[in-house]
Amino acid sequence: MLSDNTKSYLHLHLIVFIWGFTAILGALITLEAMPLVWFRMLFAVFFILIYIKWKQIPIKVPKKVILKFLVAGLIIALHWFTFFRAIKVSNVSITLACLSTGAFFTSIIEPIFFKKKMVWYEIFFGLIVVFGLTIIFNVEGKYVEGIALALTSAFLSASFAVINSKFVQQYDATVISFYELSGGVLFFSVFLLFLGSFNAEFFKLSLEDFIYLMVLSSVCTAYAFIASTAVMKFLSPYTVMLTINLEPIYGIILAVLWFKDKEQMSPEFYIGAVIILITVIINGIIKSRAKAT
Repeated sequence: MLSDNTKSYLHLHLIVFIWGFTAILGALITLEAMPLVWFRMLFAVFFILIYIKWKQIPIKVPKKVILKFLVAGLIIALHWFTFFRAIKVSNVSITLACLSTGAFFTSIIEPIFFKKKMVWYEIFFGLIVVFGLTIIFNVEGKYVEGIALALTSAFLSASFAVINSKFVQQYDATVISFYELSGGVLFFSVFLLFLGSFNAEFFKLSLEDFIYLMVLSSVCTAYAFIASTAVMKFLSPYTVMLTINLEPIYGIILAVLWFKDKEQMSPEFYIGAVIILITVIINGIIKSRAKAT
């Protein structure tokens, strides 16, 4: 019989594989990053609401807590926006390689958020991660905007993981997901209204884009979002972020198979990416052993 921790860890790996496919969908959808994220969140809220009604899950929480959920929703919305924008201005491989710095950002944010001491070897590994990024930047300098956006996305993702790890200890994962994604839709709707972007052209979706958005919002968002929040009951934020670092491996392999030449990068790029991934894996192993003792 598997323990809750083991089940959660295996479940998380399935979720991460699904997220690896998210980058492929982001590249296939022809929409710009902002409408892409808005439609993704809107459809996901719809799917989650159906699930809530079906399971008769109570969603009533204190107003102050709802406000916190909504703000967290803005963070995840900005994470997705910078993520998809990075894919649009560079490619899947660059974006996912830089996104793997999320564990490094978590190692900095988590001690501050939970008022813990920073660990010296995490700072050392962080410098190695920066070295790996420097290699990528030097050989792929033409993607500077994509690299900057992807690193911003990684920081926002790490921040969100740490914040949500606190929420999930008190509230149902589905309820959290519903309010957070609703918050993302709300904040982005206000922004799009301010820009005057809501017009007939905005709501015109090709059949292919609609199908891709359905998959993205149902499987890759509604399901994966609720499931990833739920596993945080049994796994630490760092373990979650460390496992998420497998997303670039899945995603880059899928991208090369799917897009072929478009995703072929220089050997130096893969050296830099491997340095980053190996570093965060070693960091996680050391951290796990330290906790065991």
